[in-house]
Amino acid sequence: MTIKEMQERKRELGYSYAQIAELSGVPVGTVQKVLGGITMTPRYDTIMALERVLGERQPMAVRESVSYGTKKQGEYTLEDYYAYPDDVRIELIDGVIYEMSSPTSAHQLIAGFIYSRMLTHVLEKGGECLPMIAPVDVQLDRDDRTMVQPDVLIVCDRDKIIDRCVYGAPDFIIEVLSDSTKRKDSFVKLNKYLDAGVREYWMIDPVRKTVVVYDFEHDEYPILYGFDARVPVRIWDGELEIDFSEVYGHIRFLYERESGMS
Repeated sequence: MTIKEMQERKRELGYSYAQIAELSGVPVGTVQKVLGGITMTPRYDTIMALERVLGERQPMAVRESVSYGTKKQGEYTLEDYYAYPDDVRIELIDGVIYEMSSPTSAHQLIAGFIYSRMLTHVLEKGGECLPMIAPVDVQLDRDDRTMVQPDVLIVCDRDKIIDRCVYGAPDFIIEVLSDSTKRKDSFVKLNKYLDAGVREYWMIDPVRKTVVVYDFEHDEYPILYGFDARVPVRIWDGELEIDFSEVYGHIRFLYERESGMS
């Protein structure tokens, strides 16, 4: 899409700059400069992120009015959650709907790399625990007001894995942070996971190159690591360590490309 087409699409959808920033993960100041015509040569990844939001999506207000009438945030249930179109990524937390922007390449590569290490460990060592990767629904509180989609999770009680979702709290969860999800993952989900009985929670920040570990089971948190550290999976007593120098090596080309474009 051209910048002019994006500007027209923004008007059609009725999105504010803040809504576009939330959905795309692009800082609101950058959105204003690009769509306001101030930045004449925006970066390729910025354009792609804006296109994902402004290309095919329906207007937020129209979608809500059609599906949910006069419901307010905090009143939504699983019935509303399942009424959303399959191509729209959302989470439901305590009756509040949170829209999720498409994940970045770094996000997907990090999650996939770690999941592969965990799956290999399980296949080699055996045991009941099963690693899983998004998208997978997790009915965290086993009620009709919360359904989340962690990036990577481990479930050791196989009775919790049913056909439509994971029913109950996983033992281990990873969220890869983005600008649009950082506040939710760092505060809302952190407290939900703690209260639900998740034993261990990692938050990976690709921008700051940090890993924050919450070992809820042993009341040891937060523990901060860099992308040069080996981080033990504590629910497995450290039998598996994720070497984040390897993780970084897996995605280094993205950082080098971005540095070369800046």
